[in-house]
Amino acid sequence: MQKEAKILWTTDNKETAEHMVLLYAHNAKLKGWMEEVSVLVWGASQQLIAKDKEIQKKVKAMIEDGVNVVACLKCAENMEIEDGLNACNIDVFYTGELLSEWIKSGDTIITV
Repeated sequence: MQKEAKILWTTDNKETAEHMVLLYAHNAKLKGWMEEVSVLVWGASQQLIAKDKEIQKKVKAMIEDGVNVVACLKCAENMEIEDGLNACNIDVFYTGELLSEWIKSGDTIITV
């Protein structure tokens, strides 16, 4: 049985971010539905985080409560938002290998 929720978050749609990604990921960790919860932030979702204070607050709270949130450094460099992501305590690095590992693992990946 899979003990980790793996979420690939790419959308910049705020309602989807709040009412799916952030809500599920945070509750899955807080309520013990999953032992581990990892969110890979990639592309447009990074811009949403960098510009929206409300989303930043929710991301920081998730991280404080033990959700593993990482972001793609290449995307951040291309969009010039690395500092904004780092300010949210997001681990920013080149994530192509990480995503490839997720895919090869055969685990379910929620993609939003």
